Amino acid sequence: MSSPLPASSLAPTKIVIPDLVSHCTIPVRCNRHNKQASVESKQWLFRGGDLSQKKRDAFHGLKAGYLTSMCYPLSGFPQLRMDDRGTLGSAIKVMDPLYHPHSSRPTSRVGKMTKDYWQRLIQTASPGAQQRFIETFDMFFQAITEQARDRANGVIPDLESYIAIRRDTSGCKPCWALIEYANNLDLSWEVMDHPIIRGLGEAANDLVTWSNDIFSFNVEQSKGDTHNMIIVVQKQQGLDLQSAVDFVGDLCKHSIDRFHFLRENLPSWDPETDQQVAVYVDGLADWITGSLKWSFESERYFGKQGLEVKRTRVVTLLPRRA
Repeated sequence: MSSPLPASSLAPTKIVIPDLVSHCTIPVRCNRHNKQASVESKQWLFRGGDLSQKKRDAFHGLKAGYLTSMCYPLSGFPQLRMDDRGTLGSAIKVMDPLYHPHSSRPTSRVGKMTKDYWQRLIQTASPGAQQRFIETFDMFFQAITEQARDRANGVIPDLESYIAIRRDTSGCKPCWALIEYANNLDLSWEVMDHPIIRGLGEAANDLVTWSNDIFSFNVEQSKGDTHNMIIVVQKQQGLDLQSAVDFVGDLCKHSIDRFHFLRENLPSWDPETDQQVAVYVDGLADWITGSLKWSFESERYFGKQGLEVKRTRVVTLLPRRA
């Protein structure tokens, strides 16, 4: 592990982000239940009245329902109506209802929400999808615990270590299990462990995650957050800020190219399995293109300037917070 990046390296006032939207030729699809599911999901999240107006406004600007609708465009309404994963608190409160859906008696709001969500999911999700969701969600909590320690200590990991942990802190892997649930798929472990299927999931994860690091960099650098690939690359490669942004942008483009290559070389099993695999891979593609489109239309990264940033690709850096 290396020491924190000196503040002087953040002297530039602007960065130009890569044009990932043009590089991604996958068409965007949106679920026809988008509006209804978004409204009901918000009502479910706000139930209880203990969220401040500021948090409610932030969730409205997040447009989480829109992202979900693009990432799961073919799912039915019951599967589409999901929770806001970003509100999940402690691992124990969340994981206990997942491991013990019938015997757990959560008292916290997040625990009750998790149990309510999970009991709806297990009604139709295949056993494999359920197990993959639980295992990858558990890995997510382990990874963010390590990430929190690094953040608290201002530690910047090397690039290889960062890539490994970021694939879990992204939360993408549980979302890949939800592709199975949303589309009523029942894929065997043998199929899901095939190198090409795993490679496709990894390529999609990398694009979603690394592009997120580019889009979230401005806010994170203003808070002194070191858990971002741009900072990792800048430190390890000895690059200036814009060169580091370009470096990560090239990795993102390569991940899209890698996804297309693997998709064109899918193996064949039997007609039914091949059809389910095609739906699953389409779901990964929806996550790639949906996340890119949402990143500029949500207020999460660029506030209300997202479409302007998408057009110019210029981001004015925020000052470092005290």
